[in-house]
Amino acid sequence: MHELSITQSILNIALNCAKKEDAKHINSINLVIGEMTGYIPHYIQEYFDIVSKDTIAEGARLIFRKTPAAARCKECGHDTQLKDYKFICENCSSQNLTIISGKEFSVETIDIE
Repeated sequence: MHELSITQSILNIALNCAKKEDAKHINSINLVIGEMTGYIPHYIQEYFDIVSKDTIAEGARLIFRKTPAAARCKECGHDTQLKDYKFICENCSSQNLTIISGKEFSVETIDIE
């Protein structure tokens, strides 16, 4: 259910940007979504179809670029892909990690007419 509020924010950002450019229609919105956000693209698109009704964004397609979950080891400096949410350095087995990707969620570009 938390997808609804984030979807409304996406729409607001897109409409504000489109207004600045005097756009007539929003064709698509490119989003960056981190693996660790928990957001489900399918639900975001469904909510977007609802909240964008009767706006210049109605019918716009959301395009998602997923970023993997990754961390940097504070012990050895190795960058580790986090698989199955196991927070363990694949180089030295330390659990002393800092998240470096996977929490992102942003509007990257908007295709307008």
